[in-house]
Amino acid sequence: MRPDTDMMNPFSQAQTPEQRRRNAKFAKENEAKMGKSEGQIKQRVKETPKSPISLFWVVLLGFIIFGGLVFEAISRFFG
Repeated sequence: MRPDTDMMNPFSQAQTPEQRRRNAKFAKENEAKMGKSEGQIKQRVKETPKSPISLFWVVLLGFIIFGGLVFEAISRFFG
């Protein structure tokens, strides 16, 4: 008699934490899709909102505002 499980195989490798995390994510995504038509699944993907401004411009604006505040504080402290 030959067991069907991999637990009896001494040469099988255990899952790494990365594999376990990705498998759990995959299972969660597939479980959310169960019982839904293709149209409903595609519609949900389209509903993802996109930011009207790119990350580059947000960082640049933050640097201008907060960088100016830092330089002003330094100039008042030493000036």
